[in-house]
Amino acid sequence: MLKNLTPQPPDRIIEMIGLFKADTRDGKVDLGVGVYKDADGKTPVMRAVKAAEARLVESQDSKSYVGLLGNLDFVDLMRDLVLGDAVPAQQVTGAQAPGGTGAIHQLLELVKLATPEAKVWYSDPTWPNHPAIIKHLGLKGATYAYFDAATCRVDFDAMMADLGKASAGDVVILHGCCHNPTGANLSADQWATLTDFVLEKAVIPFIDFAYQGFGDGLDADAAGVRAMAVRVPEMLIAASCSKNFGLYRDRVGVALALSKDADALVLTKGALASLNRLNFSFPPDHGATVVQIILSDPELRADWVAEVEEMRLRMLSLREGLASALRQATNSDRFDFVAEHRGMFSRLGITPEQILKLRNEDAIYVVGDSRVNVAGFPEDRLDEVARAIAAG
Repeated sequence: MLKNLTPQPPDRIIEMIGLFKADTRDGKVDLGVGVYKDADGKTPVMRAVKAAEARLVESQDSKSYVGLLGNLDFVDLMRDLVLGDAVPAQQVTGAQAPGGTGAIHQLLELVKLATPEAKVWYSDPTWPNHPAIIKHLGLKGATYAYFDAATCRVDFDAMMADLGKASAGDVVILHGCCHNPTGANLSADQWATLTDFVLEKAVIPFIDFAYQGFGDGLDADAAGVRAMAVRVPEMLIAASCSKNFGLYRDRVGVALALSKDADALVLTKGALASLNRLNFSFPPDHGATVVQIILSDPELRADWVAEVEEMRLRMLSLREGLASALRQATNSDRFDFVAEHRGMFSRLGITPEQILKLRNEDAIYVVGDSRVNVAGFPEDRLDEVARAIAAG
């Protein structure tokens, strides 16, 4: 049987991790791996997480199962974090999932159960797992234009032209903020136009919300999603705690479904419980309970909010510093968009040949589509890295 398996395509980022680790040069720079890094190049455990884990270890008296939907207090708190008071709590149901990826998978499984003939639209470019999971589940996928490589900004006219081909019942995946891989965000007006489109076309918005707090702030990053949630009859949301809580390896996520139809929500809750049972039985508890402790304790929550803001401001400072260094190195405004983008990523718009040259000659590792993790830039070497990019 096993000999019938075919080789799977390599993950370009995982492949690059191996190349970077094998590189023995001093001063090498990893701009590929999508994790937050501090000034020392480390991905720290957040202060509030440390404190919450200490409380959990002290108080937890069982490792028994929690429930098919996971920690429901966590689910409710995440609903409030994402949606605020935009919609009544009784219009939302949800389930804990293993990370944002698990939440995306479960919600796409839900789509397959409800409307297997639906087409799932995703941006070009997007996070590679979007099309991969869609294909794996046997759903029909389609792309819509999003990023103008010439201007390095959102091409909203082209986006709406492509989405105009969608049919009623189709699903449209939207990045809640901090678009991965481009860093180019939709404006408030564009969110409003998209909401008009959703209502007119009767399509289902599916929000991938992996970076709340990393763009313009926890509430500002959710503004577009919340404004849309007020108006649309249904919405799916996959939210991740990997980035803003730093819980990458603990796999903490939530799958939320919004509906103004109470009967539909009852069916959705049962379907999510069934899908969890089929895929992994019970979601992992530790990280979700840590988040629950943080969000329900005013002191810990305030410290967490402060640390997320520190991380956001650090990335914004790196963006501004890099854009300035590139302006000086190139004697042009070609890379000014870096300061305008938000979140961990931007696409620099350099060629594969330039990317290979950066790796071979300067030990600077960039993903093949020129996406860079802004948090990976060494803040004391921005001029040096900018000169290497400009020299390409």
